[in-house]
Amino acid sequence: MQDKQRDEKTTHFGYQKVKVEEKAGKVADVFHSVADQYDLMNDLMSLGIHRLWKRYTIELSAVRKGQSVLDIAGGTGDLTAKFSSLVGPEGQVILSDINASMLNNGRARLIDDGILGNVDFVQADAQFLPFPDNSFDCITIAFGLRNVTDKDLALKSMYRVLKPGGRLLVLEFSKPVTPGLKPLYDFYSFKILPFMGKLVANDADSYRYLAESIRMHPDQGTLKDMMENAGFEQCDFHNLSGGIVALHRGYKF
Repeated sequence: MQDKQRDEKTTHFGYQKVKVEEKAGKVADVFHSVADQYDLMNDLMSLGIHRLWKRYTIELSAVRKGQSVLDIAGGTGDLTAKFSSLVGPEGQVILSDINASMLNNGRARLIDDGILGNVDFVQADAQFLPFPDNSFDCITIAFGLRNVTDKDLALKSMYRVLKPGGRLLVLEFSKPVTPGLKPLYDFYSFKILPFMGKLVANDADSYRYLAESIRMHPDQGTLKDMMENAGFEQCDFHNLSGGIVALHRGYKF
């Protein structure tokens, strides 16, 4: 019984098993390390395709003028910038991230781009969102859910702060579905990606963790089930780039 209780208090950090209370700090160390090179590495790692994935997310969000949007794990603010334009001066966008380095970089970038009036910045844990119930018309989390310690808890927290009629979009790495793609993707992830991390960001270990964290993330069907268990309805997902990435969507009614 004691062994089972101990096991219940552990979670995965990449392929490592760590104590639940340690994971957030380890993830924070990764993103503190990569924050300054985050945008450059995203372009290099995806050959710029991440911009298309995010554009598709914006299109499916159906965000309109005057609405309120929460961009969780918003990092350097590329989704926030688009949403700011869509909601207009009468709307609001909150860029949220648990990591201070990422949030500060996002704030600096948006200020440099003159995006100020309808954007706020909140450092927050997705598991315990510090907002009232029924606050947002749309919530997005792009490439952040896999780093959350308790994904079920985070999804329930997102459901709570979403308005009735609102929608959640989760853009995340997933499991390749195109025949023959997996071995090529594995070679790239575990050989090329850490090398690029070492070359550009002087940090191979963080990018090795990112590759491992993708493999430990739930597959498309499992994440859809998790969203439904959190209360979301009409859940679906769209495979992008052969399933390397999937965009999940669910509604609160």
